[in-house]
This record gives sequence, structure tokens and C-alpha cells, in this order.
Amino acid sequence: MFKALVMKQDTATGTATAAIETLTMDDLPDGDVTVSVDYSTVNYKDGLCLSAKGGGLVRNYPHVPGIDFAGTVEASSDARYAPGDKVVLTGWRVGEAHWGGYAQKARVKADWLVPLPEGLDPRQAMAVGTAGFTAMLAVMALEDQGLKPGNGPVLVTGAAGGVGSVATAILAHLGYEVAAVTGRPETADYLSSLGATQIVARGDINAVVKRPLESETWAGCIDAVGGEMLARVLGQMKYGASVAAVGLAGGAALPTTVIPFLLRGVNLLGIDSVMQPYDNRLRAWQRIATDLPMHKLEAMVQPATLAELPQLGAEILSGQIKGRVVVDLNG
Repeated sequence: MFKALVMKQDTATGTATAAIETLTMDDLPDGDVTVSVDYSTVNYKDGLCLSAKGGGLVRNYPHVPGIDFAGTVEASSDARYAPGDKVVLTGWRVGEAHWGGYAQKARVKADWLVPLPEGLDPRQAMAVGTAGFTAMLAVMALEDQGLKPGNGPVLVTGAAGGVGSVATAILAHLGYEVAAVTGRPETADYLSSLGATQIVARGDINAVVKRPLESETWAGCIDAVGGEMLARVLGQMKYGASVAAVGLAGGAALPTTVIPFLLRGVNLLGIDSVMQPYDNRLRAWQRIATDLPMHKLEAMVQPATLAELPQLGAEILSGQIKGRVVVDLNG
């Protein structure tokens, strides 16, 4: 028997509610590998899933949210994993279409897992979590397009959030000059502690005259906002620079023109952390183990328990949380 945060839906109203329940192993969905979950996180998607209507993401009820987790293999029918192995899972619509990390046990397909690289334990892996994994994918994508330290400042939008925080720390650790965009002035000291050399007010980006091209300012950008913010940033990129777009908090619409792409050669790189090929996931986690300063990661972490999750889901949707919320499933 084990504890889980279970969401159930009133079929008449469509309203979902969440409560801590005790389940048995027979309750778990089918899968190749059973994992004893140590830690999970709270991400923006988790907040949506925990909302009264499931944020449009929850496919069926009863449901266990939690879009990532790390822990120890308990049983496996796949030769790649043996009891005692430390593993991490992000993506594959876990916590949306498949039961996720807000339970002390999980059962999933072996292909969805990645072995934890040397130097990372389950708690550290979830301090990184889906947000940090996405941030590393974005850094890798920019570097694959030729970005190097010394090319100029790299902009990170939504820098106080989960993806933005880790992206700022990674880039600074690798020697990049990081300009961190935030709409909350009180986070300036926090972002500076992560290595940001310039704090940019969100209003300063949005206040730029609405022209398709502005001054060439940024050598690269990790955009965790989307919408109007992304459109403005595209016109400020240096010639041939790339923008790694990872978020839609600002909306899915992109009110821009083809001019930044035609006249500046700007590259727009979409980063999807959900269904990454195994080799790329493994490469990202290995780089996280070597290129992310763990002492800075600790400054981002807010500990949480299962009982606190419904409240935290609402807080992340309202923008009240900075950094990374790590859920101790056994705490």
C-alpha cells in the first residue's frame, strides 16, 4: 500500500477535486517498470492539471498528477533496468494521460525512463526536474546553432520561473553574459545570485516601439514566455542569432512578421521536452550532471509535501512561486 494525491471528477459538473488516498499496487496502470518514487516537482502544467477542470490536460479520472519524478526501480520486466537502479522520468504525458509523480509508487514504460547519471541523486534530479531538463535542451539547441561565450549577451525571459532560473544558472556557469527578464523587481537579487549580469524589467522589453526590427542586442535567447514577449524579442536579435522558445505562458499567438527571419536570419527553435529521443534525453541529463552548479540549484529549491500540493498548484498558476518546488513523497 502507498499514498498518492488522487484527482476525481464529478461527471455531472466536470469539476475535479484532489485528495490524499491510500492505494494498492493493483491500482497502478500497466507498464514495464515499477518505481519507488522519492521526489517529484510542481510545474506550470501541474498547476493546470490540479485545477478544477484539469486545465484541459487530464485525459481520464481517477488521475494522479505530477509530470516528472525520480526514484528507485522496484521491479522491471525490461533488461535495461534492475531493482535498485536510480532513474528519472520527464515527458511522455506522464501526469496528464498517464498517472504521474504525485504517488509513492509509479509504473511506466521502460522507454520513458533515463538512468540517473553519476553525480546526481533523485532529489537533485527533481531540483532540476522538467523545467531544468527543458532549460538544458534549450542551451544545447542554441550551442548546436553556434552560440559561444563571448558572442554577446544572452536573454532569458521569464527568468524567475523554473525554466528561466535553471537556464540562467547554466548559462552563467558556462561563461555566458546573461540578461534576465523579470516582471517582479523583488527577484533581482535572486537572479543575480544565479549569475545574471543584467536584470531587465519586463516592461522595458514590452515598451519597445512595435517595429519588426530593433537594434541588434542579443546573441541568443531562451524564451520561457511566448506571445507578445517572443514577438518583441525576435526583432532585437543579432544577425544569425537563435531563439529557443520553450513556453506558452504569454499565449500561443505570435504577432510578428517574417522580417526578422528574412533580413536578420534569426532562427526560431522550438523546444519540446515531452517526446525527446532517448539519446538526446540522456545527453541532456549527462550535461546537467556536469554543467549545472548544484550549489546554485539549492538556492532555487522550495521543499513541499503531498499535503501541500493543491495549494501550490494554485500558487504556480498565479505566478507566486519562484525557482523550483521539490516534493518529498516520503516526507
